[in-house]
Amino acid sequence: MLKTRVMPCLLLRNKGLVKTVKFKNPNYIGDPINTIRIFNEKEIDELILLDITATTGNKKPNFQIISEVASECFMPLTYGGGIRSIEDARMIFSLGVEKIAVNSYAVENPAFVKEMAGLFGNQSVIIAIDVKKKWLGKYVVCAHGGGNTTKHEPVEWAKYMEEMGAGEILLTSIDRDGTYEGYDIELIQRVTASVTIPVITCGGAGKVTDFTEAVKVGGASAVAAGSMVVYQGKKRGVLINFPARQELETALP
Repeated sequence: MLKTRVMPCLLLRNKGLVKTVKFKNPNYIGDPINTIRIFNEKEIDELILLDITATTGNKKPNFQIISEVASECFMPLTYGGGIRSIEDARMIFSLGVEKIAVNSYAVENPAFVKEMAGLFGNQSVIIAIDVKKKWLGKYVVCAHGGGNTTKHEPVEWAKYMEEMGAGEILLTSIDRDGTYEGYDIELIQRVTASVTIPVITCGGAGKVTDFTEAVKVGGASAVAAGSMVVYQGKKRGVLINFPARQELETALP
């Protein structure tokens, strides 16, 4: 395993995988099981699966699909989307998922994060923080698939979530999502400097050197990629892929 974790971040919409640009215009990628089988063969470190319609559609997690994915997935799996109760979390963990990512419900009910961490352990709880950059360079945390702007600033929110028991942060730049423009290094630097828990950065990866910059300059503990691992280049022809192990070992500490 690489010292720096590199992981696909897959978006589930209904029963299929999609990819967005700036959290909009979801483009169909394919069947989640077939996609995960390819990633199994590539021996990746971890995998993130986020259901982008569960919260926005006020739906519970699709336990059937989660079960199928977890059964097929040979690597540690993080799931996020629609989790609003301890019963939801307990069911998801029982299906074989190692970590749960919480976003919108953490904003609605921060005490839920503390309860989850107390019951399942800090290492099992990831807080997903989706961030937009506003006019004059101000960053703001968004919820409900980026549709709701909250009153929170990402640094203070990350610190608060760490205090509540989160074991990791999944930090996503909405503005960089699907753009191939590289990660928002300033955002990463601000958050990683404010917390002691690992920060996984997501949104904007287009090449392996973007991983290097996120880790060496931004201070990220791990990197996640979407478009880069489901498309064949910027023309967005679907091709499930992953950088070669030797290339990653050369680029990452």
